[in-house]
Amino acid sequence: MMDEVKRRSRKAGWIGAIAGVAAAAGLAAGVATERYLVNKARHDPEDPYADEPFGELPADSVRMVTTPDDVSVRVETVATEATAGHPERVKATVIFVHGYCLNQGTFHFQRRALTDSDLPVRGVFYDQPGHGRSGGLPVAEYDIDALSDTLDTVIRKVVPDGPLILVGHSMGAMTIMAYSRKHPDVFVERVGGVALLSTSAGGLDSVAFGAPRALARARRLLLPVFSRAVAMTPGTIDRVRKIGADLAWLLTRRYGFAIPNPSPALVSYVESMNTETPIKTVIGFTKALLEHDEHASLRAFADVPVLISAGTEDQFTPASHSVFLAEELPHARLVMVPQAGHVALMEKPEEVSPAVLTFIKACTVGPKSEWREPEDVLDETPGSRPRGWKKRRAGAQPRKSPPDKDGRK
Repeated sequence: MMDEVKRRSRKAGWIGAIAGVAAAAGLAAGVATERYLVNKARHDPEDPYADEPFGELPADSVRMVTTPDDVSVRVETVATEATAGHPERVKATVIFVHGYCLNQGTFHFQRRALTDSDLPVRGVFYDQPGHGRSGGLPVAEYDIDALSDTLDTVIRKVVPDGPLILVGHSMGAMTIMAYSRKHPDVFVERVGGVALLSTSAGGLDSVAFGAPRALARARRLLLPVFSRAVAMTPGTIDRVRKIGADLAWLLTRRYGFAIPNPSPALVSYVESMNTETPIKTVIGFTKALLEHDEHASLRAFADVPVLISAGTEDQFTPASHSVFLAEELPHARLVMVPQAGHVALMEKPEEVSPAVLTFIKACTVGPKSEWREPEDVLDETPGSRPRGWKKRRAGAQPRKSPPDKDGRK
């Protein structure tokens, strides 16, 4: 009997060993296949942006400004063809505020379009704290209010006077919302227009971000665990993230874009911005985004021209959230970008850039009243309305929160 048990035990051991070797071989094959597919995709000979100078656009000036919390913030300034060498022609300064896990390069195409234009403005681009080439925030200040104070620092030190137009993408637009609440005097006196791209006024804690809903519901429980792990070994985690660059590239293409075959160079650029963002920043602002609620601050936008734009397939700040913003700001112009994801401004710049430049022109050349046209609230592009959209009737009470991606409350 004992010999039989030993024989079966040895057999089980061999089976386990063989299964382990097979699993390891399968994993190795999977990694090899993944790398092969990624390398093949990354070197597409027909990539339209293969030679695009992402992250290398020239600037008229580059400087570091220091916030009251002693954070160094990198700021770049550019002129348009109309204002280059003629600062007296500048009628307004356009400040671009980027989003979560990105940097000022998010506005690559809009920056290039702006500098090539004849608009009487100058552009200011900066890296938010903890992103790009700016320093990190103190651990206790990973919140949107801290970012709004950084915007205030940039305004005071780089653009101390004159009209302003604020353009924000994702968390950058949330930063502008918080800025209108924390610095109402400057906002009322100087801001002549606001563009809110791919963003939300709140309610992101109910968004799945493309993940299974069960995992989305568990993230609040998991977040403290991740935060403690990051606090203990941030350098190790960042190194592991860089080792898994191929997987990060695939995930970026899958969740950041909506078109079937986005430019490999563009995907690589967005992935590099994500990966180079320190894990402390990633985790630190995750909680802030989930708790973000600026519905009350929307009152400050009632007398300011507003452009709202979003990709219809955005998995991070669903298009329904932008439609909600347009319903709360009936004077705003809403531009939905069909078959575009969270970085619609990079995925389909041919649609977003003209809308942004037209908006800037309206805010600087023509009277504000020309922008306040109710019939322009929704772009009538076929298929541009996200599922669950329903225009609010005149006089109806505003909803307290936007619907989720599927239109559910």
